[in-house]
Amino acid sequence: ARNVSPPWLQQPMRLLMNLLRSVPDLVIGMLFIVAVGLGPFAGVMALALNTGGVLAKLFSEAVESIDKGPVEGVRATGATPLQEVVWGVIPQVAPLWSSYALYRFESNSRSATVLGLIGAGGIGQTLFESLNSFAYAQVSAIAIVIVVAVTLIDLLSQTIRARLL
Repeated sequence: ARNVSPPWLQQPMRLLMNLLRSVPDLVIGMLFIVAVGLGPFAGVMALALNTGGVLAKLFSEAVESIDKGPVEGVRATGATPLQEVVWGVIPQVAPLWSSYALYRFESNSRSATVLGLIGAGGIGQTLFESLNSFAYAQVSAIAIVIVVAVTLIDLLSQTIRARLL
């Protein structure tokens, strides 16, 4: 964020995070499949890189919109810059950061199915194999499991967010 980091660190990190965020999960997934082979590791890495870029953007925007009063109050006590961040910034952004992280976890649980369809492992790969072998009863069961899992993750995420805010 511009208000807590020096420009020599902020600018290269912003450029790197923009790059990670701009490339779709499927493209990153295909690159990792070529690099490390088929399987869940490629999918996890694709989701991790894309999510890292998105969360960095959301987290930095949250920090840039904080109230300067608590930070100045901490600074007035003679705190170091690290203490200013720990006691003046993080308490203001922690609920929002938690909400963003939970939302991306939800989103990634849905994206994992799609990445599995390209060979990046997980339930999507099982679904794709079942579709190719015309095992429609198994396809139906997998689809139900996916819907139930995503719904449960969504409900859990809503409950946690309600307690944090």
